[in-house]
Amino acid sequence: MNQLQIKDNQIYLNEEMSKVEELRKKVSDKTLEQLEKEGVFVFPNTINDSEDIKKEQMILQTVNSHTRTGNVMGFIGYKNERLTIGSRFSRGEKDFFFQYLLENVLEFPNVVEMNTDGNQENRLFNMLIFLFPSYLKSALRKGVYKTYNREEYNDYNIKGAIDIARHIRQNIPFTGKIAYNQREFSFDNNMMELIRHTIEFINMKSFGKQLLSKVEGEVKTVIEVTSSYGSFSRKKVIEVNKKNPIHHAYYHEYRTLQRLCIMILQNQKHQIGIGSNQIHGILFDGSWLWEEYINSLISDKFYHPMNKSRKGAQQLFSTDTGKAGLIYPDFLSRDIKNRFVADAKYKPVENIGNKDYLQVLAYMFRFNAKSGFYLYPERHTIQAKTLTLNEGSTYEKNVKSRKDIFVTKLGLLIPYGYSTYETFASEMKKREIEFVSCLYSDLEDKNGRFKKEEN
Repeated sequence: MNQLQIKDNQIYLNEEMSKVEELRKKVSDKTLEQLEKEGVFVFPNTINDSEDIKKEQMILQTVNSHTRTGNVMGFIGYKNERLTIGSRFSRGEKDFFFQYLLENVLEFPNVVEMNTDGNQENRLFNMLIFLFPSYLKSALRKGVYKTYNREEYNDYNIKGAIDIARHIRQNIPFTGKIAYNQREFSFDNNMMELIRHTIEFINMKSFGKQLLSKVEGEVKTVIEVTSSYGSFSRKKVIEVNKKNPIHHAYYHEYRTLQRLCIMILQNQKHQIGIGSNQIHGILFDGSWLWEEYINSLISDKFYHPMNKSRKGAQQLFSTDTGKAGLIYPDFLSRDIKNRFVADAKYKPVENIGNKDYLQVLAYMFRFNAKSGFYLYPERHTIQAKTLTLNEGSTYEKNVKSRKDIFVTKLGLLIPYGYSTYETFASEMKKREIEFVSCLYSDLEDKNGRFKKEEN
């Protein structure tokens, strides 16, 4: 098996990717939307949930004799070739940083090694299982999936179409009963049975009960509505679901869950997909992972409007016709008197530029905030850089710095040079404490300065 490990947001010579030449040609210049249709999982859902990663984006893009990687991390395979895309903020062969993000954001058990080795297919299969709770929770937010089922009755209260053949067969001599059929909504259907079989399959894993404990309520709901469940019917349930994929737009979360369950139950460790030429893999939006990770560190002092799920939307303007100019700042401080806004950026500090400045300044203006922050992963040394807003114009030659509007770039230093994940994770915890302490100290300092100026 040919395997290669590369980084996100980098440019490589095509010759450097010769080990996975067939995969490169198969995947290059295909959009994430196309890859999803061919069997690749993209987390979160690219079309409906992510603002930073677009359906038109490409995982690999051909530029003359070079190949450029996008803003995604994960695994992808084709035939006997496997490609691992790690984080550009990890240094060395082992991508502990990507692993750490998955563990903290998606609560993946610490059994997934991210560096390329002979067990990549096993890791890929396990990652499918680890994604199940998140997709189950997302689907059940729409309620339990229900379908029309054809039920057969033979009683005195006819409510449907008479089944003459069955009536003659069952009710001669006539005793007053009528055999009839009726279409009814049912929660115990092939989709819910598929989910139940997946739950039982995961329960058999050594980490299964721990994993499913995160969605204990959802699991209980599925078990309650699947009264006709039987382990012997697994193969039949899988085949019925493969032939009848969910198409209704309202239930698109169930469509993705259906595909995930089938892949898990088929246990295709050596070919996760359909057919020998199927592209398969799991990709993660790097910006989304970083933003959710930062939220886990600072949620006690900041609100986190979620543009991916359209929660916590803020309006720029008030109009008679309703909502106008919806915005989703990454983070908005809980301090009502002195607002702060913060933007999580999964990019090096030198790449934070004009568009980023304009976005944060717009948020600051909307919320009357005097200070904003960029929170980014740092590869070298931590040195918070504070920028002050200018006033005046070059035309009048009266440009000068204001003393009341600040934007600060604050990085979280990513450790490197550690041989084991445990030592890396331990060092990350220390860096997190330093990062949060620095951020909160800056908040208090600026808060005190603003209050002093007001007085």
